Amino acid sequence: MPYFLLAALLVALDQLVKYLVLTYIPLGGHVPFLPCLVELTYVQNTGAAFSMFEEHTWLLALVSLVMSAVLAVALWKNFFRHPLGKITLTLLLAGAVGNLIDRVFRGFVVDMFNVLFMHFAVFNVADICVVVGGIAAAVYYLFLYEKLEGKGEKSSGDANPHS
Repeated sequence: MPYFLLAALLVALDQLVKYLVLTYIPLGGHVPFLPCLVELTYVQNTGAAFSMFEEHTWLLALVSLVMSAVLAVALWKNFFRHPLGKITLTLLLAGAVGNLIDRVFRGFVVDMFNVLFMHFAVFNVADICVVVGGIAAAVYYLFLYEKLEGKGEKSSGDANPHS
């Protein structure tokens, strides 16, 4: 249950930042955030990453809804038993729900973090959760799953007598 609380806190943080941007920064406006690194720029994104599928906002909302449900069930049913694995699912869930709220209630996702030291897409807190959670989940599953979940252990009766 603490993982659902963490997801709710991350969604609340995402929505708070988006509310502040909507309230204090005009569309397309810029506000310094971390000098020479990041500025806050209010952008409306009707698509997915890098504005892909921008004409399909409701399809993206449906995908976000389905993924949110799958991730919530995976977390509830202990798809990963180790806390590190559960945190990866929590981050993914928070990101999916944060952007789902925008798509359903606004028709677009509010993005605001604009990296100044390289050309990159403007992103938000939910996007950070999805990217960090996705990379962490892949690393966890590929390199840590068997060790931390204990799935790779063989019992003495599993040994091949012909080896």
